[in-house]
Amino acid sequence: MASRSYSNLLDLTSCGSPSSFSREKRRLPRVATVAGVLSELDDETNNSVGSDAPSSVSQERMIIVGNQLPVKAQRKEENGKWEFAWDEDSLLLQLKDGLGDDVETIYIGCLKEEIDPIEQDDVAQYLLDNFKCVPTFLPPELFTKFYHGFCKQHLWPLFHYMLPLSPDLGGRFDRSLWQAYVSVNKIFADKVMEVINPDEDFVWVHDYHLMVLPTFLRKRFNRARLGFFLHSPFPSSEIYRTLPVRDELLRALLNSDLIGFHTFDYARHFLSCCSRMLGIAYQSKRGYIGLEYYGRTVSIKILPVGIHIGQLESVMNLSETESKVAELRNRFKGQTVMLGVDDMDIFKGISLKLLAMEQLLLQHADKRGKVVLVQIANPARGRGKDVQEVQCETYATVKRINDTFGRPGYTPVILIDTTLQSYERIAYYAIAECCLVTAVRDGMNLIPYEYIICRQGNEKIDEILGISSTIHKKSMLVVSEFIGCSPSLSGAIRVNPWNIDAVAEAMDSALMVPESEKQMRHEKHYRYVSTHDVAYWARSFLQDLERACRDHLRRRCWGIGFGLGFRVIALDPNFRKLSVEHIASAYKRTKHRAILLDYDSTMVQPGSISTTPNAESVAILNSLCSDTKNCVFLVSGKERKTLTEWFSSCEKLGLAAEHGYFVRTSHTEEWEACVSVPDFDWKQIAEPVMQLYTETTDGSNIESKESALVWNYEFADRDFGSCQAKELLDHLESVLANEPVSVKSGPNIVEVKPQGVSKGIVAERLLITMQQKGVIPDFVLCIGDDRSDEDMFGVITSARASLSPIADVFPCTVGQKPSKAKYYLEDTSEILRMLQGLANASEQSAARSSSQFPHH
Repeated sequence: MASRSYSNLLDLTSCGSPSSFSREKRRLPRVATVAGVLSELDDETNNSVGSDAPSSVSQERMIIVGNQLPVKAQRKEENGKWEFAWDEDSLLLQLKDGLGDDVETIYIGCLKEEIDPIEQDDVAQYLLDNFKCVPTFLPPELFTKFYHGFCKQHLWPLFHYMLPLSPDLGGRFDRSLWQAYVSVNKIFADKVMEVINPDEDFVWVHDYHLMVLPTFLRKRFNRARLGFFLHSPFPSSEIYRTLPVRDELLRALLNSDLIGFHTFDYARHFLSCCSRMLGIAYQSKRGYIGLEYYGRTVSIKILPVGIHIGQLESVMNLSETESKVAELRNRFKGQTVMLGVDDMDIFKGISLKLLAMEQLLLQHADKRGKVVLVQIANPARGRGKDVQEVQCETYATVKRINDTFGRPGYTPVILIDTTLQSYERIAYYAIAECCLVTAVRDGMNLIPYEYIICRQGNEKIDEILGISSTIHKKSMLVVSEFIGCSPSLSGAIRVNPWNIDAVAEAMDSALMVPESEKQMRHEKHYRYVSTHDVAYWARSFLQDLERACRDHLRRRCWGIGFGLGFRVIALDPNFRKLSVEHIASAYKRTKHRAILLDYDSTMVQPGSISTTPNAESVAILNSLCSDTKNCVFLVSGKERKTLTEWFSSCEKLGLAAEHGYFVRTSHTEEWEACVSVPDFDWKQIAEPVMQLYTETTDGSNIESKESALVWNYEFADRDFGSCQAKELLDHLESVLANEPVSVKSGPNIVEVKPQGVSKGIVAERLLITMQQKGVIPDFVLCIGDDRSDEDMFGVITSARASLSPIADVFPCTVGQKPSKAKYYLEDTSEILRMLQGLANASEQSAARSSSQFPHH
């Protein structure tokens, strides 16, 4: 069933021909056409049609959201009206080929041209009717701050490894630009809300302009099926961590179901940032990489985008292309053309390429007069001082090379800085023996792919160039190792663009490679590019997005957090939050209660400098212990001496130290060992090994207990500590293979302890002790936060024989994570609040008893 907020637009785009729509009856809501108004659309209240009728559209739908719509706009001179056409070069339009005919697409984005506010509603209606596009109109001042400000001054340079070390280099962080970025993302979210049917539609968000959009969409629709693809590089954590809003952007991206990157390097950097800044580790299962984020699995997709081969081939078939190829063939007769096609910006390395050309001509006199570098320089997308500097340097270098090596009839470097038509660019590809890409950093760069397809040619072009149709085609590529397409082009000569000598040598090698090898390299590249086109990329992304979202309806979701800290908790239907009212009700009606409490990170906040129990915790424990219906045990990994000191005032509290090795049922009893251990000679083997890792891992330490040795790396570098822990685990398992011990890893620790020691023993012992006293527990509460507590959960959930047939059992973990527990509470404060509620119930019960049976 269509959501109400969608039904009005759905009708517009799904029935009949555009001419049948009455503009007076159906207008787009003015959500984002009014500057500064950021309304929250509500699908129950904001509907102009108010129909609950089932949608007539049964096909799958994809809402594609990008900074710019794949539409070109032009105002007619004769009547001043706007004319619109598809932008065939837009990736967002091209990817539609991979989604299949059964997937309807709706586009949301800005137009390149500024539309007068009084025309915006009519333009929006026309684009929706005829193109299924929903335009986002931004006030010019807001757009400037958003695009030329935050996107181009902060994100784009940083993602290309440029730090704002001085005001000239990108500029200092400006909070007002960030606020503009968030506001624009909110406007885009409002536009998505106008058209989305949240339980059925897929939303695919593109690129760094809209990185916080997933949070706004997830906040409005907890189960939104949401993918994001980053088309730029993602920098290493050392660069990314300098961004003042680093956490906000990471958390926003994690509100997606699937996050896509061009290369493994970009994905690895993102995962490293999540680990180092948010403490979220990734897991790899059956070839898929995923991050567990509040019960949701966020999938990671690594697949470089491809090109639209059909569109290129259609331009190659134009008569204009053939004429241009013939013209260029005659112009460069007897010369070898090397080609560069780049935007005129600081990261494309145009000047480095020119310096390499200069070096080539200096060192190889035989190339003078024979080799020409054609550099097509497209206008930069950004603006500012850095673009002007690149232009000045480029012009100066070209002039110097041409003055030094040029002669009548020979210009070594031809710089084309005017906008070329597609057919002109393709003609240059067709006649170039080698294509050079020397970008110092680039997200993907599809120029080599286009070059390969154009070098494959067609019959007409082959005829013009005098190539026999029976001869295998050939091409050569020299590409920077810092661009996204580099790993895919195994036959290319890869270079470090900063090494001018190496680039010059690569250019020389590319020209000297035997014909047969050029053909072999071309064949290899053509096979890859032709099978991994833009349709393949889009189809693969949609398949993975469907897989990532298939459990949405099965899980229960709700949102927590404010602003950009918002996230959705997704839980298995059988795993739910422990209701204080529910447990308090069971607590009040039961007579024989067993209560097992972990200490670290359960009774005390994780990461606290002081782990000593506070007065509030001690008071709660004493209240629970003073109720004769309760048997309370505190289970900890701490030593018995520490626990004795800390809980000396809790006379009736049972204690278990060192994860259950030592147990004491009350203050008056002696400590006793739960497991019989003949000796601890194994410590003499394990401790020197741990010492070795402690010396080489800054921030780690060894904790020596009576029954165990623990290597703790909580304060070490997260990645290095984790790596060392894996090595230590293997090392200890090897040297202790014949000893009666178990080696286990936990959160920030590696522990060696006697076999058979676990917190599960404490749970078993407590239940047996109660049975021996003739008491059958009818209420069991067990709370813990980590892997060591899972043993307790396992014992109490499978101990039905030791419990009353109508016993209420509450295994409860801290936070949402895979667990044997059926319940969870969010954090320590919620646990203490719940325990305080139980303690209050005990006190009220005691007060009632004393009023009924007063002391004489």
